Amino acid sequence: MTVVGNRTQAEANRSLQPVALVDLLDRVLGAGVVISGDLTISLAGVDLVQIRLHALISSVRAEMVPHDD
Repeated sequence: MTVVGNRTQAEANRSLQPVALVDLLDRVLGAGVVISGDLTISLAGVDLVQIRLHALISSVRAEMVPHDD
């Protein structure tokens, strides 16, 4: 068994294999992801446009949805 860093060679090879988009979305939505960023467009030191993005992306599972009993 070959060890690379803290991972075995098999784990390192598996991480380099291509992942289908559906599998990637399933992983991201299952755990959730937070996207945050700032974009500023300025001219001659004067800020013209400033955009801030803060988003939480996650799936809603059936167990989390309240039921009317």
